[in-house]
Amino acid sequence: MYEQVSHSLLNDILDQLKPEIQRSDLRHFYTRLGANFYAIHSLFHYLYGQRDDFQQQIVRLVEVMASRYIKRSAELEEIDKSRERNYNWFLSQEWVGMALYADGFAGNLEGVKNRLPYLQDLGVNMMHIMPMMVCPEGASDGGYAVSNFRDIDKRVGSLEELDLLADSMRKRGMLLALDVVVNHTSDEHEWARQARAGEQKYQDYYYTFPHRDVPDMFEESMPEIFPETSPGNFTWVTEMDRWVMTVFNSYQWDLNYSNPGVFIEMVDVILFWANHGADIVRLDAVAFLWKKIGTSCQNLKEAHLILQLMKDCCQVTAPGVLFIAEAIVAPLEIIKYFGEDAVIAKECEIAYNATFMALLWDAIATKNARLLSQGIRSLPNKLDRATWLNYVRCHDDIGLGFDDADIIRVNYEPVPHRRFLLDYFTGKFAGSDARGQRFGSNLKTGDARISGSLASLVGLEAAVEAQDDAAIDRSIKLILLLHSMILSFGGIPLLYYGDEIGTLNDCSFLDDANKAGDNRWMHRPRIDWDKAELRNQHGSVEQRIFDGLKKLIAVRKTLPAFADFNNRELLQVDNEHLFVFLRSHPEKASEKVLVVGNFDERPQHLDLSNLGSWGQFWYGQTQDLASGELPSMFKNQLVVPPFRFYWLTDQLTAGRI
Repeated sequence: MYEQVSHSLLNDILDQLKPEIQRSDLRHFYTRLGANFYAIHSLFHYLYGQRDDFQQQIVRLVEVMASRYIKRSAELEEIDKSRERNYNWFLSQEWVGMALYADGFAGNLEGVKNRLPYLQDLGVNMMHIMPMMVCPEGASDGGYAVSNFRDIDKRVGSLEELDLLADSMRKRGMLLALDVVVNHTSDEHEWARQARAGEQKYQDYYYTFPHRDVPDMFEESMPEIFPETSPGNFTWVTEMDRWVMTVFNSYQWDLNYSNPGVFIEMVDVILFWANHGADIVRLDAVAFLWKKIGTSCQNLKEAHLILQLMKDCCQVTAPGVLFIAEAIVAPLEIIKYFGEDAVIAKECEIAYNATFMALLWDAIATKNARLLSQGIRSLPNKLDRATWLNYVRCHDDIGLGFDDADIIRVNYEPVPHRRFLLDYFTGKFAGSDARGQRFGSNLKTGDARISGSLASLVGLEAAVEAQDDAAIDRSIKLILLLHSMILSFGGIPLLYYGDEIGTLNDCSFLDDANKAGDNRWMHRPRIDWDKAELRNQHGSVEQRIFDGLKKLIAVRKTLPAFADFNNRELLQVDNEHLFVFLRSHPEKASEKVLVVGNFDERPQHLDLSNLGSWGQFWYGQTQDLASGELPSMFKNQLVVPPFRFYWLTDQLTAGRI
């Protein structure tokens, strides 16, 4: 499209906007719209240009963007302008996040606001509140079956309380991340209610079919997400005599993004929450946004185009807001959710590094870093202006989605190796003290995933029960080792609430009929604040973990080498128990940090001569920045105690930090 034609099309659209929009002061909006209009029009035309109502729909899209811009506060607009000027702001090493359920963490939003000093004490300055929109009781899927996209569950709080929380966080220099479930709604959503009542407009918001012929064609190539609890991908809805696509659960209806009305509605929802103070919007289940017969209905080209279009629209109305892609897919697919551009993230600036998470758990079970190192080598480089969200645990299960080719390269067999991991983390393997449970078992394939809290999976629960001080010490070392990896790897580390004080599995969910069938609730705790107070008692488990993490976070924030500018080099060493990589200052090449993690229960050594061209840099006296200690050396061999990690630099550099 020539620029002249683009301007002409834009002017035609602006002339059709509602009078109340045209009368508003939209100078910055129009500037951004003009800059992004070519991309917006092109993508919207690619997806919906074949429709007779295309012009009407794109006018409606611009009206939604303009209306949300008009409602955006002056304070948020100033933040937008600041982040436009400092466009790499989110790549800094200073950001450290925590994901939490508002009710589980502090009862409600007011409680969360009152607990902000606790997070600040730890060093957390980004908070991701798990879904809290209105959901049906008993069929909420942990908040992901939304029945009202524009209101908060009254048990958690109100929009006014969210605004107060967001305001308090801004004053403290903290970021707020909120969820928007973009793939589906609850079957109790107003759109679904209207569809069941026979309204064609709203039946078109979903994938509905009067007969099984089309659903059967979809099923030929679509995998089952929850084969135990929700087999198949379609549900018969008697009230409207139609089959509805329900990929996740029978009560979650998949939205039909081939309908532009759905896209416009969801852009409006995203901007609604941006205006309520979200610095970051986590887009749930983005891999599933487009459905096509004969495919897995995951990771399709059109799903990426939908995300690009959402990003472009947000850039016009709220350019300071970032997107997180919740896409727990194969490593080569995850990287695409940044957008396939040379530098800039055209889709989502942030993506979950699920591969790194799963590989870390493999290293815990095997006590070596063979697959961890191989898997990271196979992970493509991210874009320069994008970043990973690195985590150890989250609200969800642990999937073992390693690439089979990588498993084979390190001389494991894929099926037996995954079976070993399942047995290890559920405590069935001899010598394992893990207390996890299988989740999502597929009887056809034998595949499963793992539920359980971090502390229980690394043996702390068993150690506490046995009153085994040595085992407790080992578990705490593992917790700190895992967090040292996500804090130094490159990206935004995301802690999970309760892990900072060693929260164990919570099996009280079994007493709730609405939760008893989903064992992921065992690691969605309600924080015991009396127990949390033990972090102030010297020598307690809670104090050792909390203060250990607090120190690591504080050190991380002082190290520009830990900022995320593709400034990480994975180093291959001859000791399979060690995971080793080098971080370098993005502007001062001489300032480097060598990260070494020992996943074995025995001491290991690192021969510095194996570090290639970097080896000579470490022949002098090195210092561990994480502890302040001088590690033991024998000649040019670094001694690494069991389950220990180092953030190493030479003493000269350490003195400048």
